[in-house]
Amino acid sequence: MAKGRLRRRLEAIDENLAAKPDSALVDYLHIPEKFVSPGRRIARRLVYALTALFLAVFIVYLDRDGYRDVRDGPLTFLDCLYYATVSLSTTGYGDITPFTETARLVNVLVITPLRVAFLIVLVGTTVETLTTASRQALKIQRWRNSVRNHTVVIGYGTKGRTAVAAMIGDGVAPADIVVVDTDQTSLDRANAAGLVTVRGDANKSDVLRLAGAQHANSIIVATNSDPTAVLVTLTARELAPKAKIIAAVREAENQHLLRQSGADSVVVSSETAGRLLGIATTTPSVVEMIEDLLTPDAGFAIAEREVEHKEVGGSPRHLPDIVLGVVRDGKLLRVDDPDVDALETTDRLLYVRATGED
Repeated sequence: MAKGRLRRRLEAIDENLAAKPDSALVDYLHIPEKFVSPGRRIARRLVYALTALFLAVFIVYLDRDGYRDVRDGPLTFLDCLYYATVSLSTTGYGDITPFTETARLVNVLVITPLRVAFLIVLVGTTVETLTTASRQALKIQRWRNSVRNHTVVIGYGTKGRTAVAAMIGDGVAPADIVVVDTDQTSLDRANAAGLVTVRGDANKSDVLRLAGAQHANSIIVATNSDPTAVLVTLTARELAPKAKIIAAVREAENQHLLRQSGADSVVVSSETAGRLLGIATTTPSVVEMIEDLLTPDAGFAIAEREVEHKEVGGSPRHLPDIVLGVVRDGKLLRVDDPDVDALETTDRLLYVRATGED
């Protein structure tokens, strides 16, 4: 009954989320695009505006005898600057006016286009901001309609960043990775790396739905708190029953909670680090080799592949590859297990490959 109520609640949330216009999601979901510094944009527009202004001042000053001032005196450079400023800004007090045909013709052919250009520059930043928001909303709409079989990474701290780096090093496209976090600085860092980002609390199913977790192939839970990891895993499993969920916990005593919550794999960060520290005191080269195996883009890497037809019935220990284990019916068996002396068609091999091999 409780699961049924929760499922109905999730469906209602999904309907509400789908009903939201994509423009309302821009503050939460961000798809990376080429970054241009706002300060740089403003500085560039300021240069354009000042160029138009001083060009108008120069033109008026050259033909200053064609203008009449209410003070009945000749126009000074300051008067020309004043006239150009009020003219380009369309204020137009009328105290300085062109009276000769040449001055009026120059105002029609030159000053008026400069005025239009000046106004375009002034409102350009606002227009560009609105255009950027509309473009981002369109990208969000397209992304939500097409995103499938991607990876959702919850938490972009040290663990999350390292996981993303490992995936990218293993050939995963940054566009196929979605980062969910509440910290805007972390999200900015992820967005700069070309990742799609979602700002929000992953304990909430609507945030995970915004990240497309219901269509994800895998979900990585890399939060900084074990209780948070359990809650996020529960929500993710209810939302994505077929996704592969990999969760990290600090303490081994919480490992079973993650398993019960629906995690397929659990990494105990504190114990793993402790074991490596202990090994390093006597055999530091072993730690170096493990680091090599865990780094896809350098040296050796651990990979998984299907059993070839010619290998069926043979022992994995007799293969040219260095086989570490066999995955059978979703369960990992060591290579020295008697049950895997004869490989089966549906088996998958966990082996060591050199970087660059297919």
